[in-house]
Amino acid sequence: MKKYSYVGISFIILIFGIIFIPKIVDRVKGSSIVKNDRMSAGNPIANEKLGYIKINDALKKIPEFAFLDQDSTLITNHDYKGKVYVVEFFFTSCPTICPRMNKNLVYLQNKLKDHDKFGIASFTINPKIDTPRRLKQYAENYKVTDPDWHFLTGDREDIYELANTGFNIYAAENPDVPGGFEHNGYFALIDQQGYIRSRYDASGNPLIYYRGTIGVDEKEDENGEEEQITILLEDIKKLLKENE
Repeated sequence: MKKYSYVGISFIILIFGIIFIPKIVDRVKGSSIVKNDRMSAGNPIANEKLGYIKINDALKKIPEFAFLDQDSTLITNHDYKGKVYVVEFFFTSCPTICPRMNKNLVYLQNKLKDHDKFGIASFTINPKIDTPRRLKQYAENYKVTDPDWHFLTGDREDIYELANTGFNIYAAENPDVPGGFEHNGYFALIDQQGYIRSRYDASGNPLIYYRGTIGVDEKEDENGEEEQITILLEDIKKLLKENE
């Protein structure tokens, strides 16, 4: 390569450094690169049609279930047919995430109070303690008004089978954790035909479940995980419109 070519390249590099390096430094100082990249990588796509969850190339549909609710009424999956609903696994004596989860579900209830095709199914993972009477009091404490929000209890093995296999939402007894039970605080979104639905993230992967432990007013938790109640509300409304 001729000498003047090296001089030309050096000149270009110098100009690039003068113009662009200060801007890059300013962005790094302001953490805009880190923050924007994290948000673009983790933010679910807002306006995409909701997808179906597939396991072994089959659409994931919820299994049959039958449990007593807070009014001692037998509720089955067929009672939710034709409705869009959210599923949670919780217990009334939970000292950690359950109060946050149910506060967020009350928020959804109040935002969707004019939609008679919306419901919630709350399955207790401590059925030994959570009798219909106890669940009734719990519902009253949280000011539950939606007639299609059922707090459900029944056989322990059936509930754990439903959680861990039916929904693939982890739940287990563990005497070493606060409250004596482990669960992950996810919400599942179910459509009118009983299929689990979700939006996709920015990488094109299904979100599958929605975080139920971070409130709209919190924006994000101490680990930088963003609240997903806002997008869950959006997605419920999308499903409600699908069969209009």
